[in-house]
Amino acid sequence: MLTFLPKWCASSSLYLVLALVKFRLQFEIAVSQLIHHPEYNSTLILRSETVAETTSDFPPPVPQLRDLRPLRNVHRRLLPRRPGRDAGLVQHCTLYGRPPSADDDSIISTLVLTPIVEKGGSLPYYHPTVSHLAFRYISGDIPVLRIEVIPLPGTPTDPNSRLYRTCLALLETLHRYGWGALTSYKKRVIHDAVISREAYQDLYLVMRERHKHLVDTWQEVTDPLKHVFEDIGIATFLMLLWKEMYSPDTQSGDRELQEEQQEPWRGWPRPPGGFLDLGCGNGLLVHILASEGYEGHGIDLRARTSWSHYPESIQALLHVEAVDPTAFLSPSNAPHRRYFPPGVFIIGNHADELTPWAPVLSTLCSASGYLSIPCCAWTFDARYERSRSSDYPIPNMENFVQSLHLGGDGGNTSSYSMYRIWLASLSYHCGWEVECENLRIPSTRNWAIIGRRTTAQNAEELAQVRERTVRIVENVRERGLFKTRTPEGKAGEH
Repeated sequence: MLTFLPKWCASSSLYLVLALVKFRLQFEIAVSQLIHHPEYNSTLILRSETVAETTSDFPPPVPQLRDLRPLRNVHRRLLPRRPGRDAGLVQHCTLYGRPPSADDDSIISTLVLTPIVEKGGSLPYYHPTVSHLAFRYISGDIPVLRIEVIPLPGTPTDPNSRLYRTCLALLETLHRYGWGALTSYKKRVIHDAVISREAYQDLYLVMRERHKHLVDTWQEVTDPLKHVFEDIGIATFLMLLWKEMYSPDTQSGDRELQEEQQEPWRGWPRPPGGFLDLGCGNGLLVHILASEGYEGHGIDLRARTSWSHYPESIQALLHVEAVDPTAFLSPSNAPHRRYFPPGVFIIGNHADELTPWAPVLSTLCSASGYLSIPCCAWTFDARYERSRSSDYPIPNMENFVQSLHLGGDGGNTSSYSMYRIWLASLSYHCGWEVECENLRIPSTRNWAIIGRRTTAQNAEELAQVRERTVRIVENVRERGLFKTRTPEGKAGEH
């Protein structure tokens, strides 16, 4: 058995000693993080799934410890982030406390992780080569946290070994979790508020395998690893969002039903008016969605190099067009109006100066919803200034901001967070129930503002919403600052 003590255990600092004394009450919270979120400790782990949980009749692999008794066992399965490379692993996570006669019977003091490997099998790379791994809180004049392991035969255990470094990192992680619980730490970023983590991760793994080849055929000068996997993530999110939003099509034929068994998303609901990628850039998001059976278009001010390298069926969905939002107030048949049929779902993925127009156009064209991922901070006819007063005040604004986890409160008052609040309040003003999601994509600009339901409950309220939205466009017209950009190249050639 090896014992690893954190470097600061020998310190005489009173602050650290007091922190550990109080840590005893936070130990169970800290080890719960280790049990339910192993992905925080290894980038090779996707997540864990609880197979079973018990407080009695503990399975045989659970070890017996002197002076401690098992109180709870979590039987979990570790899922790898790259299932084609790493194997999954089943594991017992057992929590121990003092015998019944002790005063602190209910306090957890030890967690033991026991991997279950079939005879002749081996542990995956992301798991230490041990048969048991224990986290312990040990009372004393100077209480300490300790990690103990039983290495597999032949495992190096010197201070430079992988096992030693892994255990020290785990011990430091446990202390960080406990300190967070002690200081009532709250996450500033909330994921999976709209789509569940499990559903997203499972579909993303499939979509990544289907489209990762695009990295090798990338035609732009930008980073393919970032852009390809970012758009795969956005497409995955949209597919699941639409699945929840719309009614299923029950008219599938026999061949379609067979395809749906192999690719179930082909039978999922989708926008009745298709999708429109507003400012589609390289067209990759359109390509991925269309390849998976979704109907829609992408428009941008200029064609990108990538467009001509897509299949002809995809090229036909990409168009050079300049959108004039003010034209939606007149009956004129502007060329781009055909891309905004009733029921369309509008996508604004880093749409720059068109970003604030996404909820406005969604209301004016009777869209079924929209998703906006803001990047550069634009209002309708100028750059956004964080010092400006709110144009679209909302009752209970503080609760509105907090419920959506938009930031802009406490110490998080960045210009980007204030811009998100401005966009969310604009969306509400245009009649949308606002939802926000911090997307799991490789981008620092990964906040999504989503409208998939109207706030209007009847025809009268719907008319009021439209009137407010029309007034926004009229104000833009009156200022006379908004100018529609000129397409680069022949509009409509793609």
